[in-house]
Amino acid sequence: MSWRIGVDIGGTFTDVAVVNEKDGTIGVTKVSSTPGNFGQAVLKALEQALNKFDIEADNVTLLAHATTVVTNAILEENGAKVGLIATRGFRDVLELRRSARADLYDLFQDPPSTLVQRRNRLEISERIGADGKVVIPLAEDEIDELVAKLKAAKVEAVAISLLFSFLNDEHEALLGQRLRAALPGVPIFLSSEVLPEIREFERTSTTAICAYVGPILSSYLERLKGAITSKGLPAPYIMGSGGGLFEIEESLKMPAMAAESGPAAGVIAAALAGQQIDRSKLLSFDMGGTTAKASLIQDGIIETTPEYEVGGEGSGSRWLHGTGHPIRVPVIDLAEVSAGGGSIAWVDPAGSLRVGPRSAGAIPGPVCYDRGGINPTVTDANLILGRLDATTLLGGDLFIDFSKAEQAIREKIADPLKVSIDQAAASIIQIVNNSMSEALRIVSVERGHDAREFALICFGGAGPLHAAALAEELQIKEVIVPPIPGAFSALGLIGSDISRDYGKTYFTILDDAKADALEANYRELEESARDMLSKTNIPDKNWVLKRSMDVRYVRQAYELNVDVSNPITPSNFPDLAGSFHEKHAITYGHANKEERIQIVTLRLSATAKLPELKIRQRFKTEATIGIKKRTREVWFEKSGKLSTSIFDREAIQLGTTIKGPVIIESLDSTLVVPPDWTACMDPNGFILLSLNEV
Repeated sequence: MSWRIGVDIGGTFTDVAVVNEKDGTIGVTKVSSTPGNFGQAVLKALEQALNKFDIEADNVTLLAHATTVVTNAILEENGAKVGLIATRGFRDVLELRRSARADLYDLFQDPPSTLVQRRNRLEISERIGADGKVVIPLAEDEIDELVAKLKAAKVEAVAISLLFSFLNDEHEALLGQRLRAALPGVPIFLSSEVLPEIREFERTSTTAICAYVGPILSSYLERLKGAITSKGLPAPYIMGSGGGLFEIEESLKMPAMAAESGPAAGVIAAALAGQQIDRSKLLSFDMGGTTAKASLIQDGIIETTPEYEVGGEGSGSRWLHGTGHPIRVPVIDLAEVSAGGGSIAWVDPAGSLRVGPRSAGAIPGPVCYDRGGINPTVTDANLILGRLDATTLLGGDLFIDFSKAEQAIREKIADPLKVSIDQAAASIIQIVNNSMSEALRIVSVERGHDAREFALICFGGAGPLHAAALAEELQIKEVIVPPIPGAFSALGLIGSDISRDYGKTYFTILDDAKADALEANYRELEESARDMLSKTNIPDKNWVLKRSMDVRYVRQAYELNVDVSNPITPSNFPDLAGSFHEKHAITYGHANKEERIQIVTLRLSATAKLPELKIRQRFKTEATIGIKKRTREVWFEKSGKLSTSIFDREAIQLGTTIKGPVIIESLDSTLVVPPDWTACMDPNGFILLSLNEV
């Protein structure tokens, strides 16, 4: 019997999902995250999962992990001490940034902090021209002085980003070779290896971020790999921000790829579920302990963006730039808001109720967890309203102190606002729902989609608590609650393929392009891809290499990506031009077929396909099926408190239909079915909620 295991670290809990490859049955364990040492919770959760589901280590065929190490290092600004070497005159590229501003009318806004201190931003005399030719040779006699300064500064990593090195890496390669010899043990990141693409600021920023987080990520993953393999388990794969898995060695070459890996895994799982239950249009909604994320899936295709700002406030809208540190790697297009089960409710000086952005996190957590928390959270509000069990969660492993949650909401919210405790808790839920519905609008309505045409698939530990209310807000008539929603992102890790994206800037006018030269450059990218894929031990018959290129009209500043045939011949060029004109018309509303087209960047997506998974929920024995656990008073927005039946999800028979109001509980989450909704358990354990016709 073979198994796949996924491990996802969240702000409050660390989740492990296991899947039996033979029959698709899944299981989950959850433990509290350990922010001081994330690996501690990972190992504890893995050990529990192996024991709980009687899994032998040598029967595990895949272990995948989503890490928050990269994002946390940038958010908390506790990365490595980095030295940056630039072409003379360009040491301040990171500080000059782009002219984009987060708030156009705020003249006093502060820019994001620069991750590399100016004293550690050094210069060297050299110059590659815009045509890729050497204008000023590399001043090799300056390298020893640079080494001395880097040693004196005790830098922990070095980033090198020289002008136009994406066209000619001769100078960067030589400088990197000298520094690697002179600074053994110090990782050296070259922009020509990390991101050989146009745009000076973004290329420098991505390279600097790799250096900033590289040592921390390396230390974490090497220790984790050692601890995991010592138990006989396979070395973990890492989830990338674009939705594919890659080996630890690949992640250390390009650490920026590991940003936002957890949220990406959730969207991958949503797409997998949509394929299994035949839903081609999905709005993915993931609500965890600290944040809520929304994404759109159409015809099974997940939207990605080629650029992302880490540590900024722009994740609510992809059009908001200038708030964080750009990385040029594919990232699944998410809208994210600071709204989770641990989001803290508070009353501002003006007497208005607010929820977030601060979160109680894993430590101390919500007040009801009785771990030292004193500020009421969304979880505490759900508890007061009867939506959560008043005694235990996590199948009895997490005991709840109802009275402390009640006291916190009374003292911090109800009394200052002069309302009842129930009114205070209900207001907290209404505010957080409004914030999360905005995220869903961003990825649907604001992208030109009609949300009513989509089904809402909700997951995360807190997602099913709020899903029906959010669906009503957007007039969505169907909600899908997958098996193990509280660990669904961990499940997405083992439903992903192994993949990596490659790119290389190559300037030429399409009409002047040489097919042989383009083909040679793609073959170079494919050589790197095949080298990566060969290490996966997946047969080459399961490899997929997909070519594309970024193109634009001459004099445009930004490009669109179009697919490219393989191999490239001059006869392909008219089709390529037609694809670009069509995409330009769809994107911008017009196309100019008389304008010349410029090729900018060649891209290659390399994927090793894993065997397809079909998942299904574990169910309890026949003797327990259909037994209602109990009833309790539960608050609903339209009707107030109602006597509500409570069911155990694993005891609901396949094909069963239950009319609301009802609460369906499981180890990892709680589902609220309001009075106007009906829940149906499908043959694989997906719960389908439908809004009753009036």
